[in-house]
Amino acid sequence: MMSKKTRNIIIGVIAAVVLVIAGWFSFGPAGSPASKPHHDRVVTIGVVGDSKPEHVIWQHIAQTAKKKYGIIIKTKAFTDYNQPNKALKNGEIDLNAIQTTTFMHTWSKENHANIVSIGKTYIAPIRLYSNKYHKISQLPQGATIAIPNDAATESRALYVLKNAGLIDLTKDKKLKTIADITKNPHNLKIKEVSDEQCARVINSVDAVIVNNDFAVPAGLGKKQTIFIEPINKDSAGAFNNICANKKDAKDPDYLNVVKAYQTEETKKLYRKYYSDMQKAVWDITLK
Repeated sequence: MMSKKTRNIIIGVIAAVVLVIAGWFSFGPAGSPASKPHHDRVVTIGVVGDSKPEHVIWQHIAQTAKKKYGIIIKTKAFTDYNQPNKALKNGEIDLNAIQTTTFMHTWSKENHANIVSIGKTYIAPIRLYSNKYHKISQLPQGATIAIPNDAATESRALYVLKNAGLIDLTKDKKLKTIADITKNPHNLKIKEVSDEQCARVINSVDAVIVNNDFAVPAGLGKKQTIFIEPINKDSAGAFNNICANKKDAKDPDYLNVVKAYQTEETKKLYRKYYSDMQKAVWDITLK
């Protein structure tokens, strides 16, 4: 018959072996953490359009998310900027990556939503174009400048004119309109035009601010550019974001999607496909 002391020794040895085996499977060799993620959670992200550059960029981000965090990213393409927010609000997608900070706040307020940014992505600086002049200083007194008339882009355009030294604006943080111009020393005539018409009126005005979505298809580029939107506090509202419903803002997997996006490789892909038309903003200090 086995003695009590011997039985206790055997039990102790068995317990030790079990602990060692459990440690091996939990942490891998030498007690180090396992190198591979242990789960494959699917995160669906709403985007607008499906251009080759964006497809390549998201493909890289998905590979990083899978390898480092065990997250499977799926993108869902929409045709306009309202649909992804509606889908996010209704829980049809987990995140979206389609909007500027100003658009996010404005849409959420108008649609009684709680959509918030969980990470910055990029800014696509808009430009002041002209077929008549090559630099700002050549604009004459009383020059006519066309700007987009939708609320968010109009405000952004007016800040561009402010940073170009052409006008001053009120100091409050609301969206700007022509009524918020406090100084106009060059007596500029500001003409409000629909987004899609701005590029088309370039020959009938002295200069025009065109959203990039319409400037590129219209063939506007460096040749016609006389001023580029700077990256500063005035342009912070134009920063693009990865967004979530507020209740999900601290979800660890969603925050890991942001980490997978905000990498040096993503910056390299920006430069490869967009040159200076798209710049990373997640690690800059605003002045």
